Amino acid sequence: MAQGLAQNSADKSARMVHISLDDPALVARNPDIEHERRVAIFDLIEGNHFALVGGPAGPYRVVLSVVDRGILFSVSDGNNQNLADIELAMTPFRRNIRDYFLICESYFEAIRTATPERIEEIDEARRALHNESAELLKTRLGPHVEVDDDTARRLFTLISVLKMRS
Repeated sequence: MAQGLAQNSADKSARMVHISLDDPALVARNPDIEHERRVAIFDLIEGNHFALVGGPAGPYRVVLSVVDRGILFSVSDGNNQNLADIELAMTPFRRNIRDYFLICESYFEAIRTATPERIEEIDEARRALHNESAELLKTRLGPHVEVDDDTARRLFTLISVLKMRS
């Protein structure tokens, strides 16, 4: 595993240098969810592995947007030239997204009022669901994009934020 990480970090072209959400909604997000979005974007830009399968090398700029019943990954190069549009149906993710936000709400509430043991218990469940969802995302993106586990987890967070708003 460490060797795979070393290879990923050595290939500076297999990464996103920019990611944004196409989110025209005017209603303010819940502050906790907004914090999750900001952290996910920051962490993605700091370190990620993202490469188009059989496509041009990066680095890449990615815009996530809601389309019909799915999410569109618009991937472009550093000059904003479109390289790929990848649309994923959200049907396989619906339960995970709903459960993720329910458990996040429980976690945010627990931070304010619960014992450290209860917070840890909820956080473990949240991490397990996040990991399961990241694996599903990696599988669904697999024919189009190669991502590592951390990148998939952070992308799932951003997709969840977008789907929550749509």
